[in-house]
Amino acid sequence: MDREIWRGKDVGYIVKKKMNRSCRKNGMVSVNRWGFGSVNRAVKKGEGKEMDQEIKQRIETLKKEKDAVILAHYYVDGEVQEIADYVGDSYYLAELATTVPQKTIIFCGVSFMGESAKILSPEKTVIMADRSADCPMAHMVEVEKIHEVRKEYPDVAVVCYVNSMAEIKAESDVCVTSSNALKIVKKLPNKDIFFIPDENLGRFIAKKVPEKHFIFNDGFCHVHKSIHAEDVKKAKELHPEAVVLAHPECTGDVLKAQADIAAALGIPKDNIFILHSGDVLELADFVGSTSQIIDYATNSDEKVFLICTEMGVFYELLQKNPEKKFFSVGHRQFCPNMKKIHLDSVLRALENPEEEVEMDEAMRQRAVGPLARMLELAK
Repeated sequence: MDREIWRGKDVGYIVKKKMNRSCRKNGMVSVNRWGFGSVNRAVKKGEGKEMDQEIKQRIETLKKEKDAVILAHYYVDGEVQEIADYVGDSYYLAELATTVPQKTIIFCGVSFMGESAKILSPEKTVIMADRSADCPMAHMVEVEKIHEVRKEYPDVAVVCYVNSMAEIKAESDVCVTSSNALKIVKKLPNKDIFFIPDENLGRFIAKKVPEKHFIFNDGFCHVHKSIHAEDVKKAKELHPEAVVLAHPECTGDVLKAQADIAAALGIPKDNIFILHSGDVLELADFVGSTSQIIDYATNSDEKVFLICTEMGVFYELLQKNPEKKFFSVGHRQFCPNMKKIHLDSVLRALENPEEEVEMDEAMRQRAVGPLARMLELAK
């Protein structure tokens, strides 16, 4: 499919149906389809499509030879989503890893996703398309902090966002994703909830269940944190008819102001209460996980949307809604780790599977319980 992309004059990007799917810069360098200038490989003018087609054919051949399946997250580059067997959010991919019949999983995502697949399906060979693709937020909580909270709140339930490493899952009571966190937290008998590692998702869920007491961790997604209320307001001025869809990892002015005031006064930020909230989520018409954002836009009668999440989701949005328009609200809505994964990465993973996910069995046994409990409670 031919596609074309360009930057908006004042804010964000507009993505339209007629886009050149292999954007070229000066006819010499293959760059990311969303225009971020991520260099894949040097090519001669006119050779890009032929090279891509050769890679795709080689991938298909190797998949059959090695009994492999390709799983991709919505945030990876569109060309990778196009050749993947399954594309989805963290919950869908974690559940899928337990049911696919293939013996080898090629995982196009960040490290914690491959770990989750291995934890749930130890008999399978899980290979990362790029092992260096990591999620900073997954490292934003320490085991010692969990122990401290358990000591202070003996009845606490440690609710672990799936965006975390195996050692953190192993210390938790249940895992959640942004699509099932509310459902699972409501089902827990515990009043005290320690939500890790993402503070913003934790606060979003906490507002929905005021009967529970939340303890928050100081973790965040740098992509969603880079989206500010002012960005949304400016984009809305340019596109007043647009519906605003946001991911619950988004933060905004209210949390930043809370932290700034607390730092100035030298007191915990939870002691600061701001009556007027102007954050991104309050400006949104709908807040949901990546898959929920896609479903909302697809089922909506509206034709124009502002998207407050990672821009890799635009590929699926356009596949399902070619007649609709989708705008970002800023210039930093992309995850550099997810964008490390290209067609070349997938081919290398199949040809030379050196990026296999390995895990100590004792650790896996401890981490599988919270993940399995998530799959059960999310039903």
